[in-house]
Amino acid sequence: MTQRTPHTDSYYASTRNDTVDRPILKEHIEADVCIVGGGFTGMSSALHLAEAGFKVVVLEAARIGFGASGRNGGQLVNSYSRDIDTIEKNYGMSIGKTLGDMAFEGGNIIRERIEKYNIDCDYKPGGIFAAFNKKQMHDLTEQKALWERYGHTGLELLDENSIKEQINSGAYIGGLLDHTGGHIHPLNLLLGEAAAFESLGGVIYEDSKVIEVVRSETPVVKTEHGQVTAKYVLMAGNAYMAGLIPELAAKSMPCGTQIVTTEVLDESVAKALIPNGYCVEDCNYKLDYYRVTGDNRLLYGGGVTYGGGDPASIQAFIRGRLEKNFPQLKGVKFDFAWGGDFLLTMSRLPQFGQLTPNIYYAQGYSGHGVTTTHLAGRLIAEAMKGHAERFDAFGQLKHFPFPGGRLLRVPYTAIGATYYGLRDKLGI
Repeated sequence: MTQRTPHTDSYYASTRNDTVDRPILKEHIEADVCIVGGGFTGMSSALHLAEAGFKVVVLEAARIGFGASGRNGGQLVNSYSRDIDTIEKNYGMSIGKTLGDMAFEGGNIIRERIEKYNIDCDYKPGGIFAAFNKKQMHDLTEQKALWERYGHTGLELLDENSIKEQINSGAYIGGLLDHTGGHIHPLNLLLGEAAAFESLGGVIYEDSKVIEVVRSETPVVKTEHGQVTAKYVLMAGNAYMAGLIPELAAKSMPCGTQIVTTEVLDESVAKALIPNGYCVEDCNYKLDYYRVTGDNRLLYGGGVTYGGGDPASIQAFIRGRLEKNFPQLKGVKFDFAWGGDFLLTMSRLPQFGQLTPNIYYAQGYSGHGVTTTHLAGRLIAEAMKGHAERFDAFGQLKHFPFPGGRLLRVPYTAIGATYYGLRDKLGI
């Protein structure tokens, strides 16, 4: 019997609703669309395409949700890692408006999926951006005006007293509450979407790592034991693509982030931390993010390791950050600690495009993947149905290789991060 790849030892994997082993691809098959990667990009695309009547096959090198989609902070954060004003400034008002009009769509797609397919993933509405200083508070005020200019309402500025009512910490001077943000159990959301896809006739193969993509008129996707011939291919492996497409690897960099979950807290203790159950991320460049889970644990993540991978001790790395914000939890037991990689681009904007007329890719969400991947799935399905205008708008974003190539991109980026970290500390 073939040994199966386990999920990383995370809170999400331990509490997942679906423990089914999907088969390994061991034959030659055909499909309308072959999707490489079983994370949010791949599964969102697969479900949209299956709903449109396409015959779709998903190939996952490990397990559905093995990568960032099953390891992240579980926060529905609207817009992109670089906001709409940056897009307007660098690409003009026309592209800015096109992408701005889509900036809040991903979260709505997630809520639609949860309702339509009755997905149990601990969804809770509301997310807070928390400010440490006046500069960050000024930026949040401008962010609110920017988002409202694009029709995104439900935003509420919080002063020092108001934020203390929402977060039982003395760390912040204010914040911005986005009532249409929120948080979920990301692996259970993904597995619910996978089940919905399969109910429509879609097929998923796990432990089926792609070793070659033949870029012919009718592409062929090869694994160790089988292959898929398809009309269209979508490359959706993100930080876990392992250099399969060299021209994409040069313009992106895996980065690690780390998360812990505490032991189950008394309900009164958990509720006292964040009384209304919102998720929180701070406004630092190397930000922290946290929330209370459905079973009353504090899930807390933060920091970045450039080039991917984890520090020597995730628990030690996170504990100081957590206890600084919540000294009342000093010494709290951690039941889970894990890391995972996301994919960073130089511009911090996602990379959508085509390698050939029938091989698509979508990647590089730079820390804003939960919502933007769901938007990507809708746009990819639109493009394959012959309506590529919205997908192509992202293709107009310019992406450049990291300076210094593979050898120097990590130290160069780390130097930049140190600079911004110093700015965070100085409040400038």
